[in-house]
Amino acid sequence: MEEEPQELKRLREKARGRLPFQHQGRTVYEWEQGLDEVSVYIQPPPGVTKHHFDIKIQPHHLTVGVRDNPPYLDADLGGVIETDSSFWMIEDGELHIHMSKVKKGETWVSAFKGQGEVDPFTQQELQKKLMLERFQEEHPGFDFSQASFSGMAPDARTFMGGVKYQ
Repeated sequence: MEEEPQELKRLREKARGRLPFQHQGRTVYEWEQGLDEVSVYIQPPPGVTKHHFDIKIQPHHLTVGVRDNPPYLDADLGGVIETDSSFWMIEDGELHIHMSKVKKGETWVSAFKGQGEVDPFTQQELQKKLMLERFQEEHPGFDFSQASFSGMAPDARTFMGGVKYQ
């Protein structure tokens, strides 16, 4: 069996973990998604604590800033979220914003509209990840950790009658 090229391995790993959004060579935030959530990670400036943040989580929009300053991030989301079950916290010195998707199983191509849309290959890898999460949720007694797809992964949201809401 032929070994996978290094660039392809790197792209697959990228799709399984956090996806960075960079501007002018600097990481602005990282993000990742699961079947029913999207998480954004921001490294706060030194000395900034939870009491300094001004964060507004809305169904279509997120604003993150430090009080009495212009927002650091003020953008429309890549999808729609449930505000009641979305929250933010500081964890291990990092700002973590957890947002619950309204459309469970939907594959977001970016955390924020117009900011770092993933390439088609990474989008397909994300879709595979979400599909495996869906299989695991629907069949908790089985281990899908070594499963793979040959060809294109189906849409986790609509495949075989659609995703089940719990």
